[in-house]
Amino acid sequence: MIASGQIELRPRTKSGKTFSLHPSADLLDHWNRLVGRIVRLAGQHLGAGRGEDYYFGGSYLAAHPIKPPQVLVEPLALSGGLRILVHGDPTFMVMENLKRQFEQVIGVKINQRAFSIDRLHEEVLRNADRKFSRYDIIAVDLPWIGEFAENNILLPLDDVLDTERLDPSDFHTAGWSAAHWGGRPYGVPSQTTPELLFYRKDWFAEAGLEPPSTTQEVLAAARVLHDPQRGRYGVTWNAARGTALGHEFMMACAACGQPVINLEPIAGGFNADVATRRDLEPTIDTPAALEAAEYLKALLEFSPPDILSMSWYERVRPYAEGKVAMAYGYTLLAPYFELDENSPAHGQTGYLPHPAGKSGAQIAPVGGYVLGIPANLSKVRRAAAAEALIAFTSPEAQKLYVQSGSRTSPRYSVGADPEVRRLSTIFEAVDAMSWRDELQYWPRPPIPQISDIIKICGQEMHDMLRGINSPQVALQKAQQRSEQILKPGS
Repeated sequence: MIASGQIELRPRTKSGKTFSLHPSADLLDHWNRLVGRIVRLAGQHLGAGRGEDYYFGGSYLAAHPIKPPQVLVEPLALSGGLRILVHGDPTFMVMENLKRQFEQVIGVKINQRAFSIDRLHEEVLRNADRKFSRYDIIAVDLPWIGEFAENNILLPLDDVLDTERLDPSDFHTAGWSAAHWGGRPYGVPSQTTPELLFYRKDWFAEAGLEPPSTTQEVLAAARVLHDPQRGRYGVTWNAARGTALGHEFMMACAACGQPVINLEPIAGGFNADVATRRDLEPTIDTPAALEAAEYLKALLEFSPPDILSMSWYERVRPYAEGKVAMAYGYTLLAPYFELDENSPAHGQTGYLPHPAGKSGAQIAPVGGYVLGIPANLSKVRRAAAAEALIAFTSPEAQKLYVQSGSRTSPRYSVGADPEVRRLSTIFEAVDAMSWRDELQYWPRPPIPQISDIIKICGQEMHDMLRGINSPQVALQKAQQRSEQILKPGS
């Protein structure tokens, strides 16, 4: 160990004849990685967690926060610079703000384009039709993994890099698993952003209410705190027609204990690794889905009057403005109130997994994006794109995103960093949910047809919320249309 530089010798006297032994920076780094793995394995198999006052190796982790990103030894060989396609959300906008710093890290100019979720999906498909990709790296919403892998839109990462360089065990288990299709990785988690229930701790305390753990408790709390005459509303959520509401419906189904596809039950939920299955069927017209639909319909009574046009950002803005008691929202939207000291919700927000339905359990449905490499990227650019991918998803980069305003982190090491912990309670909350196995990606199974099924559910549920159809009819229509998508011609 001395010969390899793992242990340093420091003279104890001026003569230099005696030495004291000290761990080198390299040894401490390896020790930190080992400690992280041991803690995660203990949490998975013995029920231990990071909520304890002390855990094995904790003093070393606290003493050695993650360092800033280091400049690559050699600039990336990318003619015209690095080209990235991303989603227009706060985390990727943080990356845009840090562009100059990362240009120094990788040694080339960065060109980044951002789109809304539906337009991003369309642009990725258009790009796939080109002979050569316009982008070196693309952001991929987790449910799209199956579609893009099956249609050869994404390159399997193990074709272009050694995945051990990514330190896979450092990623939240659900986020890393969701990046795979058929046992192969197609992206690196850039954001692991579960949808949670944000709630005003001060309002709940004033009303003598406990944080809700069931859907019925959400409705009961919303009933107490809903006061439109004072400009206060009980709850906001994704109720806009199409993609937004489709996502919310699927997550409500999950909280009621059921996915929208006939996934195999396993410990902690359902098996969403369905790449080899050919017997998939929709499970939308079911008692559990009816409970979910009726829950969403019940939320209307305690929602703002424009709820049926609210989607990703619109649902969180009134919460940040102090007009709403609870809001379903992804952690990536927390900067709207966490970074605004003038927001009434600043410092007064608690974070909960989705409250459970009658037959379900509390769950934190994983959302977010992975960064992948297009399959039609020119071969001469692939190696450099892979190096950029490693740099952008490293613990050092992820910590920098958080320090610059992001409230998502796909890595345990970043969530455990003492400087990160001081910025927000959201990281400790999400890590705890991961240890409790509440962080799951099966609510939106990444089958190739999932984007169409999400839109179908969002359309039929919207008609239900508008009173055009009953919940039963809405579920029947969504089931029939989804069956046509999954089994065309049957």
